Amino acid sequence: MNSIIQLEHIDKIYHTGEVDVHAVRDVSMQIGKGEFVAIMGASGSGKSTMMNILGCLDRPTRGKYLLDGVDVSQLDRDELASIRNQKIGFVFQGFNLLSRTSALENVELPMMYTRTNMRSHEQRERAVKALEIVGLVERAGHHPNQLSGGQQQRVAIARALVNQPAMLLADEPTGNLDTQTSIEIMGVFQKLNDEGITIIMVTHELDIASYTKRNIIMRDGRIVSDTAVANRLSAVEELRKLREAQQAVQLAS
Repeated sequence: MNSIIQLEHIDKIYHTGEVDVHAVRDVSMQIGKGEFVAIMGASGSGKSTMMNILGCLDRPTRGKYLLDGVDVSQLDRDELASIRNQKIGFVFQGFNLLSRTSALENVELPMMYTRTNMRSHEQRERAVKALEIVGLVERAGHHPNQLSGGQQQRVAIARALVNQPAMLLADEPTGNLDTQTSIEIMGVFQKLNDEGITIIMVTHELDIASYTKRNIIMRDGRIVSDTAVANRLSAVEELRKLREAQQAVQLAS
């Protein structure tokens, strides 16, 4: 399997006054194209720092990071910004949508920062296609306050996809959602992954991690476990079970 991510002896040390905080310690790992990985760990484990490094939001203190064949370890701020825009789609817990613009306009936004001269109608067509992928094209003209939490997250996923990135990074993408909506969002991720998109997700929820294919657990800045998911959950099947249970409750009441 071709690696999209290759980390070699990555350290991240934050200098705070007289104390050095060693957030990531000698981490080496590979993530192949088409994988679906959950990075987990308690507060202070280093998982958020790891996500920032993988997303080119921060640079390692030491070590080498190859992203889709490009060594990003020593790139400057502008070069990192360019890599983020070209190679990575971000999905956050808080959605981060612009409140006064429509779903379609929110999805179009990343294309305005690309160096390619894309015409407005091409941007619109690509944004519509991204909304179609997440099953929300009929809500293209709605503003975020007219959408449910799950619909807002679908818009955020479409926005992350619109520049056709090498991978998606999702930071606690179900943290603000109820159980059913969380399963629906994991269904979107599973569908995207089945189509070949690489997804790396930070989560503290064991049940959500069970929808991925591989779980990496961190503690004190180190990887302490890296295993394939043995009994992977299917979002389609879990939604079916949940709806059957809801119907049973309604019939009994």
